[in-house]
Formats: sequence, structure tokens, C-alpha cells
Amino acid sequence: MRLLVPGDRVALVSPAGPAVPAKVLAGVAVLRSWGLEVTTPVVEPWSLPYLAGSDAARAEEFVTAWCSDVAAVVCVRGGYGCLRMADLVPWKDLPPRLFVGSSDVTVLHAELNAAGRPTVFGPMPGTSDFVDDPVAQQRLRSLLFEGVSSWTAGTPVAPGTARGVLTGGNAALLAAAVGGPRWARPADGAIALLEDIGEEPYRLDRILTQLLRAGWFAPVSGIVLGSWTDCGDVSSVLHDRLSGLGVPILGDFGFGHCAGQWSLPLGVEAVLDTSARSLRLA
Repeated sequence: MRLLVPGDRVALVSPAGPAVPAKVLAGVAVLRSWGLEVTTPVVEPWSLPYLAGSDAARAEEFVTAWCSDVAAVVCVRGGYGCLRMADLVPWKDLPPRLFVGSSDVTVLHAELNAAGRPTVFGPMPGTSDFVDDPVAQQRLRSLLFEGVSSWTAGTPVAPGTARGVLTGGNAALLAAAVGGPRWARPADGAIALLEDIGEEPYRLDRILTQLLRAGWFAPVSGIVLGSWTDCGDVSSVLHDRLSGLGVPILGDFGFGHCAGQWSLPLGVEAVLDTSARSLRLA
């Protein structure tokens, strides 16, 4: 991925839910303080208020932004909707761009990574997780401008080391994508990143069970667990569903829906070392 420099143009897009305009303006102000030129999304009211426009409109906005003269495409927020527009995008025809998003945007990460495009799983400028969190802002800026290549955090859950391509994101969206037109298991040896929000333990059990039954974890050589915000105590569920895989697991790594979240790349090779509590690019 080409790093950003002051003066670069960045396009904001709304592939899922509509963002609060005041939040977007605040997020844009932060991005512009980094020296970036920012174009904002055009959101037109639609019959389903939880979507930022029709599927066709959101897909067109995404493709138009991606194919314009920009260095990066950044999602303003998640919510719901990326699954609905994913089949309308010519993924393999998109030129190289930096891409940032998280939560529901997990669907788009998977599509871009499958097309050979590395991405960044990080906070989005139309959300409180970005606007009201200067630590998360700085961690995203450091990755985009300086190219951070290693992270130390978390708690070892299962010992060991692993090397593979980083994949994953929001667990519920990974499960929801199973069986889609271009759905595929991770690459052999992949290191899975998993997080979620608002899923009670039994629902997280169902999500992980679906992924297990689909064979999603079969090629995985290591797992890094992020935040489980508003999910209750999921430690028993995670142990029950994941410990049998026999792979190294590092928990509480601090990415996802949490304060001071790390921004992490996807679609690139990395090394996981649970004893050192580290993840580093290979």
C-alpha cells in the first residue's frame, strides 16, 4: 500500500448506513488537519432509512470514488448494507487504492482482499469511535502516513507462532457472507482477526459455529481476538468454539469497537507470536 502524504485526495463513501452529518463534518475536519483534501459522500433519502441510499446508488458512489483521482477511499460508517451492494461492484477492475473501514465494511474488505487489494480495518470518520477518540485517530494516522508494521498488545490464550495473510474482521459479517457468490475460505495459513459488538454469548456461539461448519477456520494458522463490546462475558464461548482448533490465539488485542482501537491491515502477510504478545508484518 502506498502511504499517504499531505496534499493527497481522499474520498469518503457511504456503502452501508447513513451517518449523522455533524459527525461527518467533525471527522472531515480531523482528516483535513492531517493535510488531506477530502470529498464527502452524497446521501439521498431512501425508503429504507437504515441505508444510505439504494443499493445501486451506494455501489455507484463507491465505484465512482474508487476510480476517481484519489489516493484513498474511506467509509464514513458501517451499520448495515454492504452485503446488499457487494454484488454490484466490479472488484477485479478497481485500481489500487488505500481503503479504510470496519464493522459492516468487513464484507468489502473480503472482496477487495480476494481481488488482491490490501485494506485497513480501522475507525471511520463519521462515527464517535473516530471523532471522539484521539488515540484511535492517531493510530490510524500513523498506519496511513508512517506505515506501522508491528503491534504489541493483548493476552496469550493459546501459545505458539503463526505466519500468514491477515484476514477477517467482524465475526457476524463473516458468517453472514457464507455462501455468497464469491465466498471462499481464507488462504492457507491465514491469521484470522475477529471482533464484534452487541452479540450475546449464545449469538456469538451461533456465529462461530456457522463459520466452523462452513470450514472457514480450516486453513487458519492463528487467531487474534479484538473487542467484544456489549457482548457480555464471551470468554467461555470463545474457548469452547476456538480452543479445539489447536492454533495460537492472542486475545484482548484492542481492535474493533473499543476505545483507542488499533488500525490493522488486512490482505498482507504477518507473523503472530503469542508469547511476545506481538503481531508484525512479514
